[in-house]
Amino acid sequence: MGRRRAQAADRRRAGQDISSDVADVLPSFTPAALSAYQIDGKTYGLPTDIGLVGFWYNKKLFAKAGVTQPPATWSAFLEDVKKLKAAGVTPIALAGKEKWPGHYYWAYLAMRIAGLDALKQAAVDHDFTKPDFVAAGQQVKALADLQPFQKGFLGAGYGTPDGQAATVANGKAAMELMGQWAPAVQKDAGKGLGDDLGFFPFPAVDGGKGSISDAFGGGGGLAVGADAPAEAVQFVKFMTEMDNHSKAVAAGGVLPVLKGEESAVTDPNLKQVATQLAAAGGYQLYLDQAYPPAVGQQVNDSVAELIAGTKTPEEVGKAITEVAKSEG
Repeated sequence: MGRRRAQAADRRRAGQDISSDVADVLPSFTPAALSAYQIDGKTYGLPTDIGLVGFWYNKKLFAKAGVTQPPATWSAFLEDVKKLKAAGVTPIALAGKEKWPGHYYWAYLAMRIAGLDALKQAAVDHDFTKPDFVAAGQQVKALADLQPFQKGFLGAGYGTPDGQAATVANGKAAMELMGQWAPAVQKDAGKGLGDDLGFFPFPAVDGGKGSISDAFGGGGGLAVGADAPAEAVQFVKFMTEMDNHSKAVAAGGVLPVLKGEESAVTDPNLKQVATQLAAAGGYQLYLDQAYPPAVGQQVNDSVAELIAGTKTPEEVGKAITEVAKSEG
C-alpha cells in the first residue's frame, strides 16, 4: 500500500480536497468521469471531458467479408479477422512505430481477463506476472499470429499520410483500436469514411473477470491548488454545471461527463461512445498514464515487442514487473 499512500499524499500536497464543497453536485456526474479525480473516497477535482478507446471500423469492408455485425466476444473478433483476411481485406491498421497504440490491446485484454481490480492491485504489488496478465499477452500473440496488420506496420506512425489513421480513412484496412478522436484524425490524414465509419466497444473475453461495460481511456478536468480560495472551487462548479458544460458538448469540443448529457451529442458514432461511457461500470486510465512513467513506457515497449514476435507473453509480464518493482 506504500505507493497508493504516497500517491494520495502527493495529490493532497498538490491539490485541495474539495469533497465537502462539491458534495451537492457529485451525483450529477457519471461514475466513469468522476473516478479519475477521487482517491480513497476523497474528491480532488471535477471532470470536464472524458474519452473512450474502442474499435472504429469500415462497414463496407466488413460487409465485403461477410461480417454482418461487430463482434461482441474476443473469440468472435479473431474469427472476423480471419474472414477479413480471406476476403483480401487488411483487418487492422496499427502504428507500430509509436508503440502506444499497441498497448491498448494488452491493456484492454488485461481488463477483460483479469478485471479492473487486478490492474489496480498491480499498481500496489508491482506484479504483472500473474496468470491473467500472461493470458492477456497470449491473446495479443494469438491476434498477432494471424498477421492482421497492414504491411510495414512496425515502421508506421499514427497520424502521418501513410500511417494508421490514413490507412483506415483511405479504405486500406478494416479497423483500428483508437480513442474518440479517431474520426477527426482520419479526416485530416486521409479521405475519411463518412457514413461507412462505425464504432464498437472492445469485445468481452469468455470466462474473463472483467465486464464489457468497463471503459478504457483518458480525459481532462479542473482542480484547485491546496491554498486556493473558495472562489476557485465555485468557479470549478460553475464550469461543470449542466447549462454551461452541455454547450461545449453540443459544439463537439468535449464528451459528456454529466448524467443525461448524451442528448447533446449529435454525431452518431460519438453518441454511441457517450452512451457507453454513461453506462460504464468501471473506468481505467491509459496504462502509460495510470502507472509511473517508467512503468508505462515499459508496458508500451514490451507490448510492441510482443506484437513484433521478439518477446513472449511471460517475458512481457516479467519485464514490466522488474521496472515496476524498481520504481516502487
